[in-house]
Amino acid sequence: MIGKKLIIVIFLGLCFIEITAQDKFLSSITEAKDLSKKVSQLFVENKIQELFKTLRQYWPIPDNEIDVLEEKTIKALNVTDLRFGKREEVIKVKEETIKEIAIRETYLVKYQNTAIRL
Repeated sequence: MIGKKLIIVIFLGLCFIEITAQDKFLSSITEAKDLSKKVSQLFVENKIQELFKTLRQYWPIPDNEIDVLEEKTIKALNVTDLRFGKREEVIKVKEETIKEIAIRETYLVKYQNTAIRL
Protein backbone atom coordinates (compact mmCIF):
# COMPACT_ATOMS: atom_id res chain seq x y z
CA MET A 1 0.00 0.00 0.00
CA ILE A 2 2.85 2.40 0.82
CA GLY A 3 4.45 1.62 -2.53
CA LYS A 4 1.32 2.50 -4.49
CA LYS A 5 0.89 5.79 -2.61
CA LEU A 6 4.51 6.66 -3.25
CA ILE A 7 4.21 5.88 -6.93
CA ILE A 8 1.16 8.14 -7.13
CA VAL A 9 3.07 10.98 -5.44
CA ILE A 10 5.96 10.59 -7.87
CA PHE A 11 3.61 10.43 -10.83
CA LEU A 12 1.78 13.58 -9.73
CA GLY A 13 5.15 15.26 -9.30
CA LEU A 14 6.06 14.38 -12.87
CA CYS A 15 2.76 15.80 -14.09
CA PHE A 16 3.31 18.93 -12.00
CA ILE A 17 6.71 19.63 -13.59
CA GLU A 18 5.35 20.77 -16.96
CA ILE A 19 2.74 23.02 -15.41
CA THR A 20 4.75 24.81 -12.71
CA ALA A 21 8.45 24.48 -13.42
CA GLN A 22 10.34 26.98 -11.26
CA ASP A 23 14.15 27.20 -11.27
CA LYS A 24 14.46 25.63 -14.68
CA PHE A 25 11.80 25.61 -17.34
CA LEU A 26 10.76 23.10 -19.95
CA SER A 27 10.24 25.00 -23.17
CA SER A 28 8.58 22.26 -25.21
CA ILE A 29 6.62 19.06 -25.02
CA THR A 30 9.67 17.25 -26.39
CA GLU A 31 11.76 18.43 -23.42
CA ALA A 32 9.03 17.30 -21.01
CA LYS A 33 8.86 13.88 -22.66
CA ASP A 34 12.64 13.53 -22.56
CA LEU A 35 12.72 14.45 -18.86
CA SER A 36 9.88 12.04 -18.11
CA LYS A 37 11.66 9.22 -19.93
CA LYS A 38 14.94 9.96 -18.13
CA VAL A 39 13.30 10.07 -14.68
CA SER A 40 11.38 6.85 -15.35
CA GLN A 41 14.58 5.09 -16.38
CA LEU A 42 16.39 6.34 -13.26
CA PHE A 43 13.50 4.94 -11.22
CA VAL A 44 13.87 1.50 -12.81
CA GLU A 45 17.64 1.58 -12.28
CA ASN A 46 17.07 2.46 -8.59
CA LYS A 47 19.04 5.71 -8.95
CA ILE A 48 16.66 7.58 -6.68
CA GLN A 49 19.16 10.22 -5.52
CA GLU A 50 20.00 11.09 -9.13
CA LEU A 51 16.28 11.11 -9.96
CA PHE A 52 15.56 13.67 -7.24
CA LYS A 53 18.61 15.72 -8.22
CA THR A 54 17.20 15.89 -11.74
CA LEU A 55 13.67 16.82 -10.62
CA ARG A 56 14.74 19.24 -7.87
CA GLN A 57 15.48 22.04 -10.34
CA TYR A 58 11.93 21.92 -11.69
CA TRP A 59 9.94 21.59 -8.46
CA PRO A 60 8.76 24.82 -6.82
CA ILE A 61 8.97 23.45 -3.28
CA PRO A 62 11.67 23.95 -0.64
CA ASP A 63 14.72 21.68 -0.67
CA ASN A 64 13.98 20.33 2.80
CA GLU A 65 10.57 19.09 1.63
CA ILE A 66 12.15 17.43 -1.40
CA ASP A 67 14.72 15.80 0.92
CA VAL A 68 11.90 14.34 3.04
CA LEU A 69 10.11 13.06 -0.06
CA GLU A 70 13.34 11.48 -1.30
CA GLU A 71 13.91 9.73 2.03
CA LYS A 72 10.35 8.40 2.13
CA THR A 73 10.61 7.27 -1.49
CA ILE A 74 13.76 5.25 -0.78
CA LYS A 75 12.18 3.60 2.27
CA ALA A 76 8.97 2.74 0.42
CA LEU A 77 10.86 1.35 -2.57
CA ASN A 78 12.82 -0.95 -0.29
CA VAL A 79 9.53 -2.47 0.85
CA THR A 80 8.12 -2.53 -2.67
CA ASP A 81 11.19 -4.32 -4.02
CA LEU A 82 10.90 -6.98 -1.32
CA ARG A 83 7.25 -7.61 -2.19
CA PHE A 84 7.34 -7.40 -5.98
CA GLY A 85 10.88 -8.43 -6.85
CA LYS A 86 13.44 -6.63 -8.97
CA ARG A 87 12.40 -3.70 -11.16
CA GLU A 88 12.94 -4.80 -14.75
CA GLU A 89 11.73 -2.09 -17.13
CA VAL A 90 9.46 0.88 -17.65
CA ILE A 91 6.74 0.83 -20.28
CA LYS A 92 4.92 3.94 -21.50
CA VAL A 93 1.22 3.08 -21.73
CA LYS A 94 -0.59 6.40 -22.17
CA GLU A 95 -0.03 10.01 -23.14
CA GLU A 96 -2.43 12.92 -22.83
CA THR A 97 -1.82 16.44 -24.11
CA ILE A 98 -3.82 19.56 -23.32
CA LYS A 99 -3.11 21.85 -26.24
CA GLU A 100 0.47 23.06 -25.89
CA ILE A 101 0.40 23.78 -22.15
CA ALA A 102 0.42 20.40 -20.41
CA ILE A 103 1.26 16.76 -20.95
CA ARG A 104 0.64 13.72 -18.80
CA GLU A 105 2.35 10.41 -19.45
CA THR A 106 1.49 7.16 -17.73
CA TYR A 107 4.09 4.45 -17.29
CA LEU A 108 4.08 0.93 -15.91
CA VAL A 109 7.08 -0.32 -14.01
CA LYS A 110 7.47 -4.02 -14.63
CA TYR A 111 8.73 -6.00 -11.64
CA GLN A 112 9.62 -9.68 -11.53
CA ASN A 113 6.24 -10.56 -10.03
CA THR A 114 3.89 -7.77 -11.14
CA ALA A 115 3.69 -4.27 -12.60
CA ILE A 116 2.69 -0.98 -11.01
CA ARG A 117 1.66 2.33 -12.50
CA LEU A 118 4.14 5.18 -12.26
